[in-house]
Amino acid sequence: MDCAEQQPSPAAGSDIFHAPQKRRLVLCLLLALATLALYNPVTRAPFLNYDDPVYVTQNAQVRAGLTWKTIVWTFRTPKDLDWHPMTWLSYAADSQMFGQNPEGFHTVNLLLHTVNALLLFLILESATGFAWRSLAAAALFALHPLNVESVAWIAERKNVLSMFFFLVALAAYGWYARRPGVGRYLAVTLAYVLALMSKAQVITFPFAVLLLDYWPLRRFEFQRASADGAEGNVSLALGRSPSLWRLVAEKVPWLALSVVSAVIARTTGGQAFSYTLESEAPANFPLWVRLATAAIGYAKYLGKTFWPRNLALVYPHPGYATSIPAAVVSAVFLVSITALVVLFRQRRSLFVGWFWFLGTLAPMSGIVTIGPHSMADRYTYIPLIGIFVLLAWGGADLIQRWHIPIGVTATAGALVFLLLGTALHRQVSFWSDNVTLWTHTLDLTGKNFNAEENLALALIGQGRVQEALPHLQRARSLRPDDPLATANLATYDQMHGNYQAALEGYAEVVRFPNSAPSLRATAYANSGYAHLSLQRYDNARQDFVNALNMQPKNSAAYRGLGLLAQRSGDLAEATKDYQRSVESQPSSVGYLLLAQALELGHQDGAARAAVSQAASMTQDFNDDLAVMKQLLAN
Repeated sequence: MDCAEQQPSPAAGSDIFHAPQKRRLVLCLLLALATLALYNPVTRAPFLNYDDPVYVTQNAQVRAGLTWKTIVWTFRTPKDLDWHPMTWLSYAADSQMFGQNPEGFHTVNLLLHTVNALLLFLILESATGFAWRSLAAAALFALHPLNVESVAWIAERKNVLSMFFFLVALAAYGWYARRPGVGRYLAVTLAYVLALMSKAQVITFPFAVLLLDYWPLRRFEFQRASADGAEGNVSLALGRSPSLWRLVAEKVPWLALSVVSAVIARTTGGQAFSYTLESEAPANFPLWVRLATAAIGYAKYLGKTFWPRNLALVYPHPGYATSIPAAVVSAVFLVSITALVVLFRQRRSLFVGWFWFLGTLAPMSGIVTIGPHSMADRYTYIPLIGIFVLLAWGGADLIQRWHIPIGVTATAGALVFLLLGTALHRQVSFWSDNVTLWTHTLDLTGKNFNAEENLALALIGQGRVQEALPHLQRARSLRPDDPLATANLATYDQMHGNYQAALEGYAEVVRFPNSAPSLRATAYANSGYAHLSLQRYDNARQDFVNALNMQPKNSAAYRGLGLLAQRSGDLAEATKDYQRSVESQPSSVGYLLLAQALELGHQDGAARAAVSQAASMTQDFNDDLAVMKQLLAN
């Protein structure tokens, strides 16, 4: 604790707040209830049409639930997907319990966030002895609108889950620090490994616990007490303290784990986005662009912390248009704050809070690019803990120094959290459906390829196909050589019966040099269905075969081959193809086609089981039945 932060005396007031155990329980209940109540609307949100399909709705392994095959798959994830087995296992468990009901997935995310807030409170309170300051920091974490993205987005389960294990590792580290031992060290290591297996973002853990050694654990043994009890000059003794090197040495195994995790993270993960030229990919921007992006991002994150409005799902990367003056001003601002924190380093909570923010955000700051965006709200989930601690302890110190009456303090605190709760409620409302979220994102960010594309797809999903066309066209104009934009326009033409235009679009997608194999396979499969509608059966067959050559487990291609086989009277082959289709990617329509072929083959029991499976996977059974009949009519 800081020299100004003496052990608190028992709180004045009612008996329940006099007893530490009762007080802790009541504060935990209040924190949990506030978090659950304000976030509750998000449990009624649908799956997001951005990343959620990759992680859940179109992931056959996850949809299968906790089978042995899925468990093995989570540890041997294909290279084009992120390697985070604990996250994959959590999704599979949700599928096992909730099927494809998004409410269950959202509820688990919310419960994890609530537990994280409680753990943060308990860790801070245990380490510092300050209940109210700890509660303030934990409440800021629980209710800040910047964290909505991590909670409301099912694909960001990795964020809340890795944070849970990260906090467990911090709690275990506090246990270890009180009495170091091999068993306790292994407990910290296990929790940290589980955190890394949830998301690589936690690779800064060794740095974070080294900060905790400084405060509040005070494991550095280099302070010199003066006659009046104040701390001595830390900077003079820091370099020659053997204790410091011992503390660093004990983090080396964890640092090695961080390096391994970082390497895995850089060599896995699919590229969900494509670029006109390889040089336009953010990872290939020169260092000056990435440094400028990082400086501006740090400043913007701080601005959004104190004024949490205009929060978007995707902030487009400005690339070479990055503002140098803005980067310089941001850098000067950050350096100035850092200098002040170092100057007043006797306020250890401020020192640790600020460097926690700077250090834990570094991997996602933009210096090393990890996506097509310049920044993302979800990246602040761990780093902002440092700012919240800084605010809670710094604010409490000012209250004590200025002798502000407790009534004024309580009123000001209530007002802050009322405003924060209002902002949180507003931000949660944008996640009510895909169209609302992408419209909000587009309103805030303007020329945003991803927002245009996903808003168009969301409108199509709601049956508002005509409204989607302008967004598809604007997406194409933003990236005229992007294969995804071309593929979506071709799909639009196909939906409207413009099969020849659709075929030309799919052919263009296949010719793009930067088309991902999965996108080419989808283009081939869709082209096959366009040929099928035009009754060009040989062309359709060739397209379906090409799709499978590009992507051996393409469900749509197998389904198309099954339709062709059934049309030629080969029910046995059709049944095999339909079976392969649902094994590759389970779908209601796929099971209905399989059921119909099984029934024609007089396998009535298997047909009924397939129909039951189809019914369990959809809320629009009659619509899927109509789609099946339309496919068979071609």
